Amino acid sequence: MRPLAIGDVTITSIVERDGPWRRPADMFPAYDPEAGARHLAELDPVVFDPASGRMVITYQTFVLRTPRHTILVDTCTGEDKGYPPPMDFPKAPWLKGFAAQGLRFEDIDYVFCTHLHIDHCGWNTRLVNGRWVPTFPRARYVFHKREYEFWEEATRRGANPPGNVWRYNCEPVVAAGQALLVDDGFQLDDTISLTPTPGHAPCHCCINIHSRGQRAVVTGDLMHHALQVREPGWSTIFDWDPAMAAESRRQFLADVVDTPTVVLPIHFPGTTAGRITGRAAGFDYKFL
Repeated sequence: MRPLAIGDVTITSIVERDGPWRRPADMFPAYDPEAGARHLAELDPVVFDPASGRMVITYQTFVLRTPRHTILVDTCTGEDKGYPPPMDFPKAPWLKGFAAQGLRFEDIDYVFCTHLHIDHCGWNTRLVNGRWVPTFPRARYVFHKREYEFWEEATRRGANPPGNVWRYNCEPVVAAGQALLVDDGFQLDDTISLTPTPGHAPCHCCINIHSRGQRAVVTGDLMHHALQVREPGWSTIFDWDPAMAAESRRQFLADVVDTPTVVLPIHFPGTTAGRITGRAAGFDYKFL
C-alpha cells in the first residue's frame, strides 16, 4: 500500500503474505456461483486470480504515525507460534517490512487489535529464552475487555482458540502490565477511537482515524474480500456469529457509503485503501 495521509496522520502497511488464497465457495457458505461470477467480472482484477479460481488475500499490519504516537493495528501471525499449514507463514517478510519502515520495536507506543484471532495478534509477542514476552517493550496494547475475557474463558475450558492465541499472544502482555483492557467506544485521543462491529469475533472493533476533518477506518475482518461489499450477507466460515457479522457489515456500509471516509480492510490486496460507493443493487468498493 502506498503511504496514505489522513490529515496529520500517515498510514503505511507491513505485508506478511499476499496472493491467491481460497475459493469463494470455500470461504462463504452462502456463496451463489452465478452472482459471484457476475461480481468478479465487474470488480477490480486485483481481487481475484482466474488461473487458480482463488480470491487474492493479503495479511498486513497498518502503521499509524500521528503527531503524538506511533501505532500498529493488527500484528499478523508472528513468529515461532507453531501454526499448522496454511498459517505457517515465514517470519522474515514481516520483520523485513517492519525494518523497512525505519522502525525499532522500542518505537511503538500502542498496539491495537481489532480482534484476537491468530492472524491479527501474532507479533504481539515473541519467544525469548523460552518465554513469550511483548514484542514492543514500550507499547500499551489495546484489547477489548470482553473479547479478551471470551478467549481467556475458552482457554480455561480447554476449548483453546486455534494456535493457543490467548496463551501465546495475549496473556503474556497482560502479565507484563502492558495491556489496556477497554470497553466499547474507547478513545485514545481526538485522533484514534474504536467502533464496535461484533460478529466475526465476539467484540470485533474497527479503528477510527480522524484528523483535520478527514476520516479513515481500519475495518479488520469486518470484510475479508470485496465480494462482501457487493454481498454483505456472505459471512465467512471463520465468523463467530455469521448473522451478527452480516448486520455489522451492513450497518457500516450504510454509514460510510458515498462519503469521503477511507476504508482500510486488513485482507484487501493491492493498494488496499478504498471508498464505499452506492450502486443500484447496494454497495461497491472503489480502490483509491
